[in-house]
Amino acid sequence: MGWMPPFKTAPYRKFAMITKAKPKNRILDAVHETAADLHRLGFIDKRKMQKYDLLCLEPVPQYQSEQIRALRENLNLSQAVLAAVLNTSLSTVRKWEMGDKHPSGPSLKLLNLLERKGLEAVL
Repeated sequence: MGWMPPFKTAPYRKFAMITKAKPKNRILDAVHETAADLHRLGFIDKRKMQKYDLLCLEPVPQYQSEQIRALRENLNLSQAVLAAVLNTSLSTVRKWEMGDKHPSGPSLKLLNLLERKGLEAVL
């Protein structure tokens, strides 16, 4: 039969990006649930399951300095307390609020969690 190029998924990803949010979430939920079942039964390895997990996660939005300050003030926290909650330094929180730096990684995820669920969710 000869060599065949690997299956490319780029056209499908472009299609998925232009669909409405609700159907996309239902589809991704179904895909993730099916993949989790296949992983549990041993048909999908851990590495492949991690790819499905990443595919199905909602992206975490970036936060601008004004948004971080407003979030901190809405929670009635000082910069020092917010730094302790996020397990980062006071100078890092100051730099975020001045716009010199931007949160990333776990700090970005925790900020998003604080905004969506409140302080109780991370304590």
